[in-house]
Amino acid sequence: MNKRISYSKAFYTVLKRDIQIAIRHQGDIFNPILFFIIVVTLFPLGIGPEANTLTRIAPGVIWVAALLASLLSLERLFKADHADGSLEQMMLSPQPLALMALAKVLAHWILTGVPVILVAPLLAVLLHLDENSYGALIATLALGTPVLSLIGAIGVALTVGLRKGGVLLSLLVLPLYIPVLIFATSAMDAASLNNPYDGHLAIIGAMLAGSLTLAPIAIGASLRVSTN
Repeated sequence: MNKRISYSKAFYTVLKRDIQIAIRHQGDIFNPILFFIIVVTLFPLGIGPEANTLTRIAPGVIWVAALLASLLSLERLFKADHADGSLEQMMLSPQPLALMALAKVLAHWILTGVPVILVAPLLAVLLHLDENSYGALIATLALGTPVLSLIGAIGVALTVGLRKGGVLLSLLVLPLYIPVLIFATSAMDAASLNNPYDGHLAIIGAMLAGSLTLAPIAIGASLRVSTN
C-alpha cells in the first residue's frame, strides 16, 4: 500500500511540476494552439471559399494541423530537464522512470492536446465540416491526440542528447503518426456519409491502449540509452 502511495505521489508531483513550469512559460501553451489555428485558417485563404472543396478536405486539414501542432511542442518535453539535471535525478530516483515519463506525457497532452480538442470544432465551422462529422471529430481527437503524445515522446527520448534533434525527431515520429491520421480521417469521412465509424474508433482506441502500455517502458529505456 505504501509503495502504491509513493508511486502515485511521484506521478502527481511530476505532472504538477510540468504544468506549473508551462504556466510560467506561457509560450509553451499558446504556441502550439496558435500554430494549429494559423495552419487551419490558411487553407480557406489559399484554396478559396468554395464550401464543397473545404468540406471535402476539412478532416485531413484539421488532423494534419493537430499532428504538426503536437510535433511542434514535443522537442521541449525532456530538453529542459536534460539541461538542468532534473532528468538525471529522475533516472536515479527509486521510482520507475516509465511512471514519471508517463506523467510528463500526460502533462504534454493536457497542455497541447486538450486545447486542440476544444478549438477544433470552432475551426471546423470555418472549413464547412459536414455537421454529421462533429461527433467523429471530437472522438478521434480525444483518442488520437494522446497517441501522438505517447509515440512522439519516444522519439524525443531517443534524441534528447542531441543538440539539433528536431529534424531527426520528425523523421522518427512522422511515419508512426500515419496510421492514426488515416483512421481518424476515415472515421470522419464515414460519419459525413452517415456510415458507422465504430470500427475506426476501435482501432484508434487499440492504438491508445497499446501506446499506454508500451510507450512509457520504451520512453524510459530510450532515455537511459540516449543519456549514457
